[in-house]
Amino acid sequence: MNLELNISSKVPTNQSNSVPLLGLGVWKSRPKECYEAVQAALELGYRHIDTAAIYGNEKEVGAAIKDSGIKRTDIFLVTKLWNADQGYEEALKAIDVSLQKLGTDYVDMYLIHFPVSGKRKDSWKALEKSKMDGKAKSIGVSNFMVSHLEDLLKESSIVPAMNQVEYHPFLQDTSLKEYCQKKGILLEAYSPLAHGQKLEDERLTTLAKKYNKSNAQILIRWSLQSGNVVIPKSKNPTRIRENADVFGFTISPEDMIEITSWNENFRTCWDPTTVE
Repeated sequence: MNLELNISSKVPTNQSNSVPLLGLGVWKSRPKECYEAVQAALELGYRHIDTAAIYGNEKEVGAAIKDSGIKRTDIFLVTKLWNADQGYEEALKAIDVSLQKLGTDYVDMYLIHFPVSGKRKDSWKALEKSKMDGKAKSIGVSNFMVSHLEDLLKESSIVPAMNQVEYHPFLQDTSLKEYCQKKGILLEAYSPLAHGQKLEDERLTTLAKKYNKSNAQILIRWSLQSGNVVIPKSKNPTRIRENADVFGFTISPEDMIEITSWNENFRTCWDPTTVE
């Protein structure tokens, strides 16, 4: 990964577009909070916004983008297909509902939110049609493990552009990451701060003091230097600014190795490894 990064840095997908390496996640952001968070992020230079049907704030995300005055084509917008809407016909209807709420004709990335057994293949076929129809520039998945990706690729004509999974120094599925790299699938790290549950780790605090950065900034920078797309979630404008201030320094190779040694399979979100 090129270390000369900035908030505008992008990485190409295996499909038709490129994704900004740093984005804003809006999970658990209530409507008004979400609107204000997206506005703040866009003012700070973020151009990648990640939402989902289940978050209940697609309308506010769309409104904030529209009111920002920034050209729609300059923003990378992601939303996701919820579990209850999986299946071919259901998924086709769901993306139309999401587009209506977002107030846009297309999203830059549409993801299957979770690998629901018995339905994910039909859902993927619907995503392929949505891409062909121009409703999604790129399509991908979230929370897919290697077995789910292998199962999907047996019958798919399109390789997912992205796999959005929980990923941070304390949860590193290296076999999944290597598989994604081999297939040309971008790995996007959600919950890169482990929901704050490891922010007081003494090793992390020591490195933060060394670089004169916050503990959160070290975690985000580590993920960027590891080659991940990163979407830290926040509804606090000060934190949104802090999370973006990760481009003026570089973690040394030795410290990158040190952080990478912290894996303990510490999962803070749902566990897709149990899904058939």
